[in-house]
Amino acid sequence: MEQRGSDKHGPRLDEQQKHEDEGLVRGGGTTHAEEWKEPEAMPSPGEESLQSSYPPGHEPGTPAGITQQGVDVRSELAKWLSDCQWPAAKDDLVRHAERVQVPDEVADMVESLPDRRYTNVAEVAKALGLGVEKRRW
Repeated sequence: MEQRGSDKHGPRLDEQQKHEDEGLVRGGGTTHAEEWKEPEAMPSPGEESLQSSYPPGHEPGTPAGITQQGVDVRSELAKWLSDCQWPAAKDDLVRHAERVQVPDEVADMVESLPDRRYTNVAEVAKALGLGVEKRRW
């Protein structure tokens, strides 16, 4: 009687799994052909600061010309107002804020805006005095 590797599936699947595991058993490493499946090596102690996953000029932090609080508030405004139909008047923004049920803090900011037309969230933030980042070119 022939001995099978498993009672859960047939001999063909047993052979396939045996073949897939063979490289792992013999080579002592993974057998994945796709690089994206390979785990990344951990950096050595002291090497962490040398590696950067951010391209130059795109490191995290607060851009010049705006505070961290301004960044956070502007982010919250963008989260709730970015899907508004732009350009938009103050009344359009107030109606949109009511329709999407923005948090009270955002609703208060929108209602405090000067009565004029805005082309994007950046103009709304500027009108609220949140500051505008200065771009380095």
